[in-house]
Amino acid sequence: MKSELFYKSPKTILNKGTGFLSGYTHSLNPYTGCSFGCSYCYVREMPVALFREGEWGNWVDVKNGAANLLKKELHRAKSKGNVTIFMSSSTDPYQPIEYQEKVTRSLLEVMVEDPPDFLLVQTRSPLVSRDIDLLQHFKDKVRVSMTVETDREDIRKHFTPFAPPIPARLKTLQQLAEAGIPAQVAIAPVLPSSERFAEILRPLVNRVCIDDYFMGDGSGGKRTHRMGLQALYRNLEMEEWYHPSVYQMVYKRMRQYFSEDELFISQKGFEP
Repeated sequence: MKSELFYKSPKTILNKGTGFLSGYTHSLNPYTGCSFGCSYCYVREMPVALFREGEWGNWVDVKNGAANLLKKELHRAKSKGNVTIFMSSSTDPYQPIEYQEKVTRSLLEVMVEDPPDFLLVQTRSPLVSRDIDLLQHFKDKVRVSMTVETDREDIRKHFTPFAPPIPARLKTLQQLAEAGIPAQVAIAPVLPSSERFAEILRPLVNRVCIDDYFMGDGSGGKRTHRMGLQALYRNLEMEEWYHPSVYQMVYKRMRQYFSEDELFISQKGFEP
């Protein structure tokens, strides 16, 4: 998706971890807005999107001076105690503009020099592999959480046509594994998938987090319902997949290949 770019100079870069992210001391978003524009993204229903002209996915704010801000704020936060960071809670840190702007890379460079106690990098983009050289410095204090909602490309194209292809994400997980970087798959939200999904994931990760709209959108699924997601399922004649119990079916399929201590549900799977 071609997005309009804006360059902003924020006053702060680290935000207090609250709600779904209460397991973290801080969240960190290199950008505001996201050009992947996923149909089900809960951020569409948050003030950052609702009170902004232009549809979600059509605009992105690039945060000028982000690295310098982080350097100051991270030092200050660490002087007060442990610091755990979730990057990112309301944007993808590796959306296409990152190729050009490298804001996320600049933030990682700051954290390599002054590491937090733990860093989770949440993305659906193969571009994260570009920063393997930096991620290796964190050793066991980092986890890359790669969103892989389904193993079916037709489903991915239907729900998230501007997001990276599934095979490219799986290849990236292989690269992360070979580089010794801790990673997990986030089946979040659960989308229709094949019975082979677990078998495909097994060689790539030893940690899987399963989440859905009803647990993960921060409002018991109400935010997602307002976005009319049911119609997308209806168009595929797959309405049975839009139900609070579906995650349990996916969990059972995963249990055929993963042990219980390798599987996590919703918020628990994203915690440090």
